[in-house]
Amino acid sequence: MGRLTEAAAAALRLRARRGPLPLPFPREEDGTNGGASEAGEEKEAPGRRRRLGLLATVWLTFYNIAMTAGWLVLAIAMVRFYMEKGTHKGLYKSIQKTLKFFQTFALLEIVHCLIGIVPTSVIVAGVQVSSRIFMVWLITHSIKPIQNEESVVLFLVAWTVTEITRYSFYTFSLLDHLPYFIKWARYNFFIILYPVGVVGELLTIYAALPYVKKTGMFSIRLPNKYNVSFDYYYFLLITMASYIPLFPQLYFHMLRQRRKVLHGEVIVEKDD
Repeated sequence: MGRLTEAAAAALRLRARRGPLPLPFPREEDGTNGGASEAGEEKEAPGRRRRLGLLATVWLTFYNIAMTAGWLVLAIAMVRFYMEKGTHKGLYKSIQKTLKFFQTFALLEIVHCLIGIVPTSVIVAGVQVSSRIFMVWLITHSIKPIQNEESVVLFLVAWTVTEITRYSFYTFSLLDHLPYFIKWARYNFFIILYPVGVVGELLTIYAALPYVKKTGMFSIRLPNKYNVSFDYYYFLLITMASYIPLFPQLYFHMLRQRRKVLHGEVIVEKDD
């Protein structure tokens, strides 16, 4: 056990000297918006990462192990529920606490960018993480009639497989012991999981529209003392429309990364 601990410590010291790896997307890579941070350009902050050193590497390793374990727990709970009940109805209710905790915990990825231990744009990470938070808290949590929709299961499965793969990839990379299968899964599973997740999210938002329109939830009507109006129904329509330009950018970016990582192609990015 002592030798194992020493080996792990040595690996962490080696990684600290090289600088911690970025925590890309999510919530993408996730099949959505995006995943946790691969969609944007990585900005190096070597000086700050060197100052943080071993402590940052240890924390990032712990964080990724915890997130891998959390999504594994979620996956096991989903499989067990379906095996026992034989239906997806009630699934979301049974796993919602675990889902909310670990998806909300991912807000730390924005903090990682802010303090410079992860070389990813704060804006990119913020958009990607907040889009997941939006789906969890402002859609499925707030609109209970849609919780038994099949589309909810669709994006939950896509998210879960994606996050288990993503966080395990980061964990093994930080420890300098990355199995090829994890690397292969990281850059192949998204080909199916991204579209599945996006379809699940869009269908879930679409299913929520009648309820939102009928109840007027989260909407602000005129007249009011602030002279401000907001219609959550139309906000959801705009959100759905935003997937049209955003998803292809993320998806093709990941395809380019796949060719680069798995096949060693040199990718020349064109300036917009």
